[in-house]
Amino acid sequence: MREIEQNLNGSGMRIGIVQSRFNPAVCAGLLAACHAQLLKSGVADDDIVLATVPGALEIPLALWAMAESHDYDALIALGAVIRGDTYHFEIVSNESARGVGEVQLATGIPIANAILTTDTDQQAEARMSVKGAEAAVVAIEMVNLARELA
Repeated sequence: MREIEQNLNGSGMRIGIVQSRFNPAVCAGLLAACHAQLLKSGVADDDIVLATVPGALEIPLALWAMAESHDYDALIALGAVIRGDTYHFEIVSNESARGVGEVQLATGIPIANAILTTDTDQQAEARMSVKGAEAAVVAIEMVNLARELA
């Protein structure tokens, strides 16, 4: 059996990031960790493009536009949906995740989903650095895997 090995080399990759501006402190933390990991993994700073949107529900549309441009090898979704007192949390969490998945499957462009869904600000702050960096690793790994499978 031939096994495809994990490849985390991002050299030469073009990465698009869509970041929500809602919950700005958490989103800034996600972005900082993601950006640092992309650079550490060999992605050139000039090959990273950031687009911001008002909130998590707007992320899929911006991802779609970036995917349709064919300018990116992978995309990354960054955002934070923190539970409030209403049902709105469930709608935003579920619909943003569904939209990200639909864009990925419809376009064939790998998308790392780092839209945090937490109960509290503290949970989001505790996860932002790890999840931001993980999103960068996932994007790079999936580009390399897709290339190997093609």
